[in-house]
Amino acid sequence: MIVTVFADLLPSHPGLVGPLQPHIDWFARRLAEQGYTHATAQEKLRLVAHLSHWLQEHQRGAEALDEPCIGSFLQDRRQQGRAPRHNRVTLQTFLTGLRDAGMLPVAVRQESPLDVLARAFDHYLTAERGLAPITRGHYLPIMRCFLQERFGTAPLLLHTLNLHDVTQFLLRHASRVSPRRAQYLVSALRTFCRFLVHRGHLTTDLAAAIPGVADWRLATVPKAMEPEQVTRLLQSCDRTQPTGQRDYAILLVLARLGLRPGEVVAMMLEDLDWEAGELLVRGKGGRRDRLPLPHDVGAALATYLTHVRPRCATRRVFVCMKAPQRGFANSVAVCTIVRRALERAGLELPCKGAHILRHSLATALLRAGASMGDMSDVLRHRRPQTTEIYAKVDQGALGALAQPWPGGAV
Repeated sequence: MIVTVFADLLPSHPGLVGPLQPHIDWFARRLAEQGYTHATAQEKLRLVAHLSHWLQEHQRGAEALDEPCIGSFLQDRRQQGRAPRHNRVTLQTFLTGLRDAGMLPVAVRQESPLDVLARAFDHYLTAERGLAPITRGHYLPIMRCFLQERFGTAPLLLHTLNLHDVTQFLLRHASRVSPRRAQYLVSALRTFCRFLVHRGHLTTDLAAAIPGVADWRLATVPKAMEPEQVTRLLQSCDRTQPTGQRDYAILLVLARLGLRPGEVVAMMLEDLDWEAGELLVRGKGGRRDRLPLPHDVGAALATYLTHVRPRCATRRVFVCMKAPQRGFANSVAVCTIVRRALERAGLELPCKGAHILRHSLATALLRAGASMGDMSDVLRHRRPQTTEIYAKVDQGALGALAQPWPGGAV
């Protein structure tokens, strides 16, 4: 029986006929699980119903459903003036879901030479270099961009690559990004050149000749917020609304525990040990740490989980409040939440990313008298040297160490 969101479609409706009829109940349940409203779910189901009726009229079975088939269906609807832009997204989601559930065969896409090379490079990064998924996620787009700019639609003549190609790519892109991002460009290109030598595409290792990016360690002072600014940031969340409750919990976790945005995204329900009052943090490089859960953070999380978080299949703690309700795709979502909170609070700061709350916690700990070792433990740094940059924040203590200028007053 068709679930509630589809129950008001009469038996004469075209959605109850056609080769997709057996899959409509499944799609209705999927939409309900993902938190779509009754009206939105009905709109999507009616679209699939029309697609099923169209397939029947054209004497096609469900096995014929693929991207070109969807394109033809939407073209017919456009000619009738009934093809909003979101229709393609809905039908592509429907098609992908059927394939993932094994109800339709997965289309075999002809891989381009660049796709084949990217898959081999990704395997090299995993098997030979042991790099984490997030690092591979940085390297692969850079490798693709480099080859697309160098060869365009021409064949990939990898043996013709030279140092000039690499340096020109760096000059074009490094000036438009931060030093940290430019270092990713250099690292990715060096690794790719070593991969080409490893595979026999190049006889000369260009990696050693690729210039580095100047970004001296300890050259900057961490950007931090004052305690009253952190309070303003937290108060900017409208906690009478579900989204405000979720954002408040996220900001409090960042401010009190100093988590990285990616660690907030990765939080799972089973990571919260309520009896022990601890949180398991899934950190960089597969590291796992347990942190004590402060009372205010625990209370905010409990309120969010009990009264706000929608019921959905994902085990992630923080999920999208709008359908499809699922965990955040990446740390960009957390950074966006912080940026919007800064705008609501009227705070104009040089850094608007989520990391500013981690820096603010470290600065507050230092001013409260915490040692470098204590700060390193709280921030979960692998090397004590990573924490050294915060020593520059305590200018009062540094002033006591300064020696008089030998030439006298200036």
